[in-house]
Amino acid sequence: MTYAGLAAIFLALSAVVLVVAVVRRRPSRAWWAATALTTLSLFVLTVVFDSLMILADLFRYGEGAEPAFLLWKAPVEDLAWPLAAVLALPALWLLLSKEEDR
Repeated sequence: MTYAGLAAIFLALSAVVLVVAVVRRRPSRAWWAATALTTLSLFVLTVVFDSLMILADLFRYGEGAEPAFLLWKAPVEDLAWPLAAVLALPALWLLLSKEEDR
């Protein structure tokens, strides 16, 4: 299985959890805004710190394993993990919280 394939599985599972949460709980605009801001923050942090780790030569890609699309030095596939987290975790919080906690 490829790195992108594994990431796709986690993204699909996270998306399912999000859809269930949105259909069942109908989150407010504030929830959507907070989720969007969190997504943007995690994307920026991921690109910056992945790129710094690559520039510091903490890890390398093997022959023929170089990523096709880069954001600075970070492979675009690395954004799948924070995206999966930002889809699933707020959705789980929404599903598991009481009505008055939201």
